[in-house]
Amino acid sequence: MPRTLTSNQVDQFWNEGYVFPFDCLTAEEAAECRTRLEAYEATIDGPISAHLRIKVHLGFRWLWEIARHPRLLDAVEDLIGPDILLYLSTFWFKDARDRKFVSWHQDSAYYGLDPHDVITLWLAFTDATPENGCMRVLPGSHKWEDQQHVETYDPKNLLARGQSIEGLDDSTAVFMPLRAGQFSMHHERMLHSSPPNTSNDRRLGMSFTFLPTRTRCVLGRRTASLVRGTDRYGHWDHDPEPRSDFDPDCMEAIRYWKQAYADPNVIQESRRAS
Repeated sequence: MPRTLTSNQVDQFWNEGYVFPFDCLTAEEAAECRTRLEAYEATIDGPISAHLRIKVHLGFRWLWEIARHPRLLDAVEDLIGPDILLYLSTFWFKDARDRKFVSWHQDSAYYGLDPHDVITLWLAFTDATPENGCMRVLPGSHKWEDQQHVETYDPKNLLARGQSIEGLDDSTAVFMPLRAGQFSMHHERMLHSSPPNTSNDRRLGMSFTFLPTRTRCVLGRRTASLVRGTDRYGHWDHDPEPRSDFDPDCMEAIRYWKQAYADPNVIQESRRAS
């Protein structure tokens, strides 16, 4: 029996590729997350993505705890089973009247994961609406093969390489609005995007990539965190666990994987040096 999802919601995820919304944090807890993140932003130069981009849950102990929140993991378990790894996490911030966007893309085109029973969970720290640039998806597109992506490196594109699927008919796209503290889930192969923020307030949220422990990366060994259950396969090395905010070992891992995601040659050079 599912812990959180209904049978219809489980069927929707596997048939349509997405399901939402689900409650996790209270409005007050989501507001506290915003306060903490904006307090950190006040100490740095430039956008937060210039400092924390990949595996951001390793940067803050409080965010590590949210990544293991029972309401998140119960929903994930309903879809992929009790043995769960957290592979990646990323902040998705858009300022008020921000021209930044996310182009149509598939996560699967770059992750190299097999099988594709992988979930991207999007958690809102502020309300996410069509006006402020919430995510939208193409229902059923998770059943397609990996699509060709053009790496545009558009500075307005929030994706690291500006990867984009061009010539796409998005007339059937569905917006996925969320209230602060709610989350959505979509399949790794789902085509998704988000438009610019045309509202007068920021849109703050983040994504977590969860996968069953049976999943392997065909591009070589990667690192992940076991957040529930048992890993009986050993396909992944382990990320460090943050003992506090800005744990030195965790910050080094964040810096390394940020470089590796933007430039895969970093991994090869690291292996030759070791």
